[in-house]
Amino acid sequence: MKKRKEMQLALQMVSGYGAEFSAWRMPGTDPAAYTNTDSYVERAKIAEKGKFQMIFIADTPALTVDLGPQTPMFPMDPMLALMAVARETKHIGLVATHSTTFNYPYNIARQFKALDVISNGRVGWNAVTSSLPVAAANFGAKVASRKERYDMAHESIQIVQALWGSWEQDAWTLDAEGGKFADMDKIQPINLEGQYYSSRGPLPIPPSEQGQPVIFQAGGGEEGLELAGRYASGVYANPYDIETAREHRQALRQSATRFGRNPDDIKMYAGFMFSIGSTKEEGLERRRQLMSFNPEEIPGRVSYLGSMVGLPLSVNSVDIEQPLSADLLKKAYANPMDPRSHRALELLGKGLSIRDVLAHGVINYHPVVAGTPIQVADFLEEWFLAGACDGFSVVPDIAYDGVADFVEHVVPILQERGLFHKEYEGKTLRENMGVPYQYGSLKNNNK
Repeated sequence: MKKRKEMQLALQMVSGYGAEFSAWRMPGTDPAAYTNTDSYVERAKIAEKGKFQMIFIADTPALTVDLGPQTPMFPMDPMLALMAVARETKHIGLVATHSTTFNYPYNIARQFKALDVISNGRVGWNAVTSSLPVAAANFGAKVASRKERYDMAHESIQIVQALWGSWEQDAWTLDAEGGKFADMDKIQPINLEGQYYSSRGPLPIPPSEQGQPVIFQAGGGEEGLELAGRYASGVYANPYDIETAREHRQALRQSATRFGRNPDDIKMYAGFMFSIGSTKEEGLERRRQLMSFNPEEIPGRVSYLGSMVGLPLSVNSVDIEQPLSADLLKKAYANPMDPRSHRALELLGKGLSIRDVLAHGVINYHPVVAGTPIQVADFLEEWFLAGACDGFSVVPDIAYDGVADFVEHVVPILQERGLFHKEYEGKTLRENMGVPYQYGSLKNNNK
């Protein structure tokens, strides 16, 4: 009997606190978790207990938020955080973002492959381009055009993969009796030179148990689809509704096919945020409390909600503790330019107060479920069975208890429904993702 397809789960780690910038102020949270590497290790071990395929750390090489009321979006250094996790875990994958725009391919190749070997084949590289002016300024550069950034990305990935494969797989002889550590005839320079990057090589690191790190991608548009179709085994995506998610996943699979790959070898992970309570009201109350820490943000959120439903809403024109009036509801419509607007209009139409509509996360950058473990599981099941994704990149509202709540209360439901595995499939990230072994470029796969 053919085994039923199962979803995959990645835990997105956001600077030690959770998805919401005010999570650092919640009772029980360590306000200094940003510099406490043990907090990352603890969450990763909980996720491993829940059989998550991987943890994922996004990154931008710049400070992008106001650190007065908010916490940073990313760890101090993703690779150092993952190194700490690698030493304290055995199965869970370790994926981090590194920009192809502001990092030399040799440095990327060395860091990720070294961590891949140290972790016994559990590492992935999320290869992205960088377009923020503040990031460019940190490197004394200006933002390149989109075409140039993606041309750089292609060169970077090709060089990185060549460096990863610059040792033949049997080059490491470890012949202590004969005095031959490695066979230098099987360790060769790559001598690649492009318009933007070049590297002589070789890399002084042998293959890992999975050959080399798994490549991920997170960009959109035609350029992103091509990058993913050519190189990526995993894609982090930000769709807000099932239809958009299904279309994006299908486009990724078609792109992989165009480049001669099996479409099943590329997995799409949809971003998802949650607030779990024993009741729906309890889940919503967590989000109300998080909102209460930053009252100065409420006017902007109300105005943004208004733009989603075609109304000039403001804290001066409406009472946010009350539902919209019948007259305003008659004028409201879902902004066709924002896929989140349909959900916002639906909740307003049910008579929820404006504050509670916002508490449902309608303006967040991922879909949000605030409610019971069953409601969270129902959402994940609906998307997965609809073919909207291969799995989810889940982001808890508050890390200190949200990860444990998901593992203890949601994962068992998914397992009982036959939607999520109960044991790891293998030792490496590739095995646990169900993607092929790879060493060097896809065209030079020797195993």
